[in-house]
Amino acid sequence: MKAGVSSYSFSQAINAGKLALGDVPNKAAEMGFCAMDFTDAHVTNEGDPKERAQFLKDRCAEAGIEIVNFAVGGDFFRTSDYRDEVERLKKMVDLAAILGAPCMRHDLTYGLPKDGSARTFYETLPILAAGAREVSLYAADKGIRTASENHGFFMQDSLRLEQMVSQVNCANYGLLIDVGNFACADEDSVLAVSRLAPFAFHVHVKDFFIKRGREAAEMQGQGWFRTRGGNALRGTVLGHGAIPVAQCLHILKAAGYGGAVGLEFEGIEDCLTAVQWSADNLKVMLSGL
Repeated sequence: MKAGVSSYSFSQAINAGKLALGDVPNKAAEMGFCAMDFTDAHVTNEGDPKERAQFLKDRCAEAGIEIVNFAVGGDFFRTSDYRDEVERLKKMVDLAAILGAPCMRHDLTYGLPKDGSARTFYETLPILAAGAREVSLYAADKGIRTASENHGFFMQDSLRLEQMVSQVNCANYGLLIDVGNFACADEDSVLAVSRLAPFAFHVHVKDFFIKRGREAAEMQGQGWFRTRGGNALRGTVLGHGAIPVAQCLHILKAAGYGGAVGLEFEGIEDCLTAVQWSADNLKVMLSGL
């Protein structure tokens, strides 16, 4: 496995004007990373997205950084017609092709509609799978694999994602496994990664401090947020929190995963310091595999 980082990890510095997006690949290389993910916000938030995608591809080539994934939002269920979202995501696939990303992660849905038109995961599954399958078949013609992530509360459980892969039933479709995100649904990362490791197309790592039960009720603001079950999480430097990241990486390796491992930092610490410390800790974890 090789150490990678998401452009998302540098958002704090980018938003504060401390680091230009075009300088992120060089900064990542300086920190010891050899691969990068880009989020859709960093490609589509200003100017011509196609020109921006080419610009970022060129900057990565100059820095010796491999682009391994393009991460985009998506919601097949809470749109008036899921096919509208299919067509929008196909345009994101076109951007992934310009970036040179071999994989595109898209979300599936962020939850049930407020009008109560569906009540269970099983009612949404056929719609989500149909959309994901169509996008993946389109991407396959461009040599790009598609994946969905344990992300967004509603689609964060390992059992739900396992059923998604089965329902989509497409060799070009798999999962982006974020070993930290399972905590947002109060699921044990080791159990979840063990279940989903065979379907991994890409991997993200992050770390959280975790407060549970009565202790969680005292955590208000200051970077803390609630899990689906009412526990409290706060992002932090990789290796400083409660997520068993190294154990999850061993599970992924045993299942045959050998691709990039992309760091996502979302803590309140200074991101440039925190990402460097996280990079150092990630390299130690990878060296022990």
